[in-house]
Amino acid sequence: MSRIDSSSLLQMRSAILQQNAALQRAAQKPAEAAPLATPAVAEPQKPADFTSALGKAISLVNEMQAKAGAVSESYERGETTDIAAVMLQREQASLGFQATLQVRNKLLAAYKDIMSMPV
Repeated sequence: MSRIDSSSLLQMRSAILQQNAALQRAAQKPAEAAPLATPAVAEPQKPADFTSALGKAISLVNEMQAKAGAVSESYERGETTDIAAVMLQREQASLGFQATLQVRNKLLAAYKDIMSMPV
């Protein structure tokens, strides 16, 4: 059995994040193709609001955390025997939470930079 070091773990994490982003882009392409079938007169789209996008992302992370907790509890009760599915749910929730923390850290750093600017 080989030893796992932090660099290989980070490489695996980045590969998973890249695959996840590619899957999300592929899933969004059919939804983007649907407006072609609509009539030529289309209602103008409103620009995405940052607060709503951030709220949706946080609620998605919360849903992933709740689902991972439910699957873990189900495994602990013996209702589920698929440990791989349990670990996958927990890892997805963990990655989502870590990404949310990174976004929060970047927002705080940007806020501090703006507040320290001379007027």
